[in-house]
Amino acid sequence: MSRTIMSRKEKEKAIRRLLIQAPPGEFVNAFDDLCLLIRDEKLMFHQGECAGHQHCQKYYVPLSIDGNPVLLSHHNVVGDFRFFDYHSKLSFKFDLLQNQLKDIRSHGIIRNETEYLRNVVLCALKLYVCDHYPTGNCNVLRKTVKKREFLIACIEDHSYETGNFWNGLWKSKWIFQVNPFLTQVTGRIFVQAHFFKNVNLHIEISKDLKETMEIVNQAQLALCFSRLVEEQENKFQAAVMEELQELSNEALRRILRRDLPVTRTLIDWQRILSDLNLVMYPKLGYVIYSRSVLCNWII
Repeated sequence: MSRTIMSRKEKEKAIRRLLIQAPPGEFVNAFDDLCLLIRDEKLMFHQGECAGHQHCQKYYVPLSIDGNPVLLSHHNVVGDFRFFDYHSKLSFKFDLLQNQLKDIRSHGIIRNETEYLRNVVLCALKLYVCDHYPTGNCNVLRKTVKKREFLIACIEDHSYETGNFWNGLWKSKWIFQVNPFLTQVTGRIFVQAHFFKNVNLHIEISKDLKETMEIVNQAQLALCFSRLVEEQENKFQAAVMEELQELSNEALRRILRRDLPVTRTLIDWQRILSDLNLVMYPKLGYVIYSRSVLCNWII
């Protein structure tokens, strides 16, 4: 059987594609595994830096600067693999493989009414995230497109349980234009989970949303926006749980050889076995149960 030798460009493309496909929380593991296969340290670290930058943008990797949470996304990229943080007014590179900031520089911002509104919306969003997420993070960014001001809110929470063979991520993005009276909010909620105990199961669920929001003043805008996010994310979570339950039931029906009733009732088998009086007849090959105990258990 002939072996195909890949060119350097083909190797670079394959490495980057595999690293970008790494599930959230597993980038470093994927990088280490590929290093064992490629055995080219210089090539791996160059591609790891490029793919790590894209991984951070894709999954809203959180980090802390002076005790303040920062979410990395493509909305706060300023070029040359650099990110920008509004609170600290710093731009920096982030090395995902070493989990550290590099080449930190000061980066000024324009103080105007939109910047003040961004801070008000961020405060309202932080209250929502603290109430609804175990270890959630959020950030509100601003962008100017053709002289139109936009606010972009990002939310992220994750649970990386590698020791228990699963990792999970929840993230959402909400964008609206700063208008005087009425604006349209565009949102996207995304959930990804990876289970890898005895099976390699990937689950990705997302939903795009569009809602209209009235604007009276800045305080009202921030409050209405946080309520809108709460309402839509609660609906999404309920729908996901219902869909997963239906998927579980359907999978169970395919496994069973015949239909059985699904009672959704937890049965305490240990208590039942301890209560039943069993009399064994080895020669006949069956068990006789005490009628009184069975009647009491059924009642």
